[in-house]
Amino acid sequence: MAKKTITDFTIKSAQHLSEAYTLLKLTPTDGTEVTTAMPGQFVQVAVPDAPNTFLRRPISVNFIDRSDNTLWLLVRNAGEGTSRLCEMKTGEHLNIILPLGNGFSMPEENNSTPKRLLLVGGGVGVAPLLYLGHALAGGGHTPEFLLGARSCADLLELDEFKRIGTVHVATDDGSAGVHGLVTQHPVINSQDIDCIYCCGPAPMMKAVAAIARQNNVACEVSLENMMACGLGACLCCVENTVKGNVCVCTEGPVFNITQLTWQ
Repeated sequence: MAKKTITDFTIKSAQHLSEAYTLLKLTPTDGTEVTTAMPGQFVQVAVPDAPNTFLRRPISVNFIDRSDNTLWLLVRNAGEGTSRLCEMKTGEHLNIILPLGNGFSMPEENNSTPKRLLLVGGGVGVAPLLYLGHALAGGGHTPEFLLGARSCADLLELDEFKRIGTVHVATDDGSAGVHGLVTQHPVINSQDIDCIYCCGPAPMMKAVAAIARQNNVACEVSLENMMACGLGACLCCVENTVKGNVCVCTEGPVFNITQLTWQ
């Protein structure tokens, strides 16, 4: 696992994807290479010039682009800290601790049998799936994505996802794809799915996990528990598992559903 670093980054671009979401692309200020991270790991970002925001904000690694040495962070405006991050401009700086947590597991290597891998995301939960999809594609797999949102305006990075795999969509208002939840999309009940990777709101992930159990499909989920330190010290992200209470920031955020007490 890569060594954790505290690194100053310079914003190369800040793209407002919608009123609620901003994509930041950052490069190390000192010109070094972006620290290696595994899909599913996250970073802790210090919020500058926000006197009422003392704690760093946990954000999933959206992508690492080696071609231009950038770290991508997809930020949802969810409060005072993330609001400030969404206002950041090209040339400004952020201090980041990375990489943190444990990521998704990769399919077994040297297995000649093709696997059907479904990556399910809702809202900002789609963020880690882009990096995961690239890693799976790089390993010779063809990932499928099932992305859910309130409306077509809330679907994020569709073009990026389409470059690496098949994209299925579900929207609450029916403005794109299937009218309804991701769990109502036919693809999630396909009988030939080998593994599901999932990130998004807890009710969505629990519903996806229930379908995976019912169909006897392997499933990993990335939890979005509240995190303050990201290092296992503050204990505010604790999750009950079959082995007892654990810190999501150090033992997760990715868990196999067999580790969780969800029913």
